[in-house]
Amino acid sequence: MTEEHLDRMVRDADPYRPDLLGHLDGAEQTLLEEIMSEPTPAAVAEPPQPRPRPRRATVRRLAGVFAAAAVLTGALVLPGLLRADPDGDRSAPAAGAQDPAGDPSAPAAGAPVRYSPVALKAAEENPRLLIDQPGWRATTVYGFAEQQGTIAFRNGDRELEMNWYPAEHYDTFRADRLDVSDPEPVTVDGWPGELFTYQADDFAVMLRPRDGVFVELRGGVGRRADFDRVLARVVRADVRTWLAALPPEIVTPDRVDARAAAVLADVPLPPNFDQAALASLGTNDAYQFGAGVTSKVGCGWIAEWLRADRAGDEAARRRAGEALRSSHNWRVLHEMKDEGDWPEVFWEIADKVAAGEVPAGYAQGLGCH
Repeated sequence: MTEEHLDRMVRDADPYRPDLLGHLDGAEQTLLEEIMSEPTPAAVAEPPQPRPRPRRATVRRLAGVFAAAAVLTGALVLPGLLRADPDGDRSAPAAGAQDPAGDPSAPAAGAPVRYSPVALKAAEENPRLLIDQPGWRATTVYGFAEQQGTIAFRNGDRELEMNWYPAEHYDTFRADRLDVSDPEPVTVDGWPGELFTYQADDFAVMLRPRDGVFVELRGGVGRRADFDRVLARVVRADVRTWLAALPPEIVTPDRVDARAAAVLADVPLPPNFDQAALASLGTNDAYQFGAGVTSKVGCGWIAEWLRADRAGDEAARRRAGEALRSSHNWRVLHEMKDEGDWPEVFWEIADKVAAGEVPAGYAQGLGCH
């Protein structure tokens, strides 16, 4: 990892969680310091200091694993396929719109999409924002713990990130942003907010609290005129339009079983592993889903190692150690290596436990609950 990557991580923290890192030492602490940048709900009240935001994400951030069980939420571009309804929300795809190609869960042409009541309820409770403009695509989805989450959209080298938090923290965040610049009033699809200028090509918009949350949009899309043009295409969608826009690479609760089966194909499962509990991970991109699944597996094997150690069950302890060491061969972790440091964190902790040394902060490091 380069110095530039590390600098990006530090600047992008929003906010930073030193309280979690303080429990780790050695390699685990160093690696977690590099990747932990998204707050859990308890930390949201402390906003980051104003600072420039880099243009391109060079390393993926791990967030959802360290938060409470996530619920479904997300957003994706549906370029040019949204039309307005009387209340201002874009309610349905235009005629001829189809689900993304290659989605194994996509219905036959003309067949209605069936979403679970849980998925619909969760979508109702979160901002449902899309960018109705060709070329934009949601690439990063994570951290959806109730009223908190992040979606990043990309279009070439341009990026717009949307973060939302509980409304109770709006005043604290706004006070911080007032140190950046004087606010300018703006609206996003009828949702009032304020724009803050970090630099001539770096802007943030805080939308006022609504339905228990507030949203901040920020990213590198060019000069002010470019940013304004993108904002003008950010729209609110009804639940079914919004859910239908999620691409096949985003893992929603309706896709968890199939994706989990692929992730776990070569992963030994600990005793009493509850695969149904993976639905609690909510909506994630492939990286975050892989981290969430392997977190639960790793935590389960460490719990079994600790149980066997206390009981003097040497055979069970040996099995747990072998399972943890085998993580170096798990396909999912190797697929994640180039995107972020979760595999390295996992392997560091797993190797120590397998060798008989349980790190004091392993629960924080792996997101065990």
